[in-house]
Amino acid sequence: MSLPASVPVIETEDLILRGYCERDFDAFADFAASDRSRFVGGPQQRYESWRSFMAGIGHWTLRGYGMWMLEHRSTGQAAGRVGVIYNDGWHEPELGWHIYDGYEGKGYAYQACRAARRHAAEHLGMNSIMSYINPSNTRSLRLAERLGCWHERDVELLGQPCQLWRHPTEEGC
Repeated sequence: MSLPASVPVIETEDLILRGYCERDFDAFADFAASDRSRFVGGPQQRYESWRSFMAGIGHWTLRGYGMWMLEHRSTGQAAGRVGVIYNDGWHEPELGWHIYDGYEGKGYAYQACRAARRHAAEHLGMNSIMSYINPSNTRSLRLAERLGCWHERDVELLGQPCQLWRHPTEEGC
């Protein structure tokens, strides 16, 4: 089973941004159990990962937007997640990304973020969205700079220091 058709499908050169399917869970849980997830609430046990996976689906249902699963076009495998989330206690909606092991360093996060950012501007009225980035997450900081973002201010998120990075407005939106 997969999410209802209300989750828009977006295609880039290398990726399909789509709703969650149960077959994506193993890759999701592997990422969540790894040290690479430390900047996004991990590492997590498999049971906690299931709750997070289901929360991602629920976000689409409650808010009408959320994180897309990234499917690599040539392999058909889950390559990560990108999307807009707005959790309780956050300052405003955030464009976030998680790229799974083996898919980083290939420009996929950049492609997916650009597509998700454009969708947020065109369909959700969220132009000049922000991203939370842990100041120790050098890979995400580099991606934010490549996306044209700037460090707007230091904030606290879930009791931890964090940086709020602002995305540029999308042309024509």
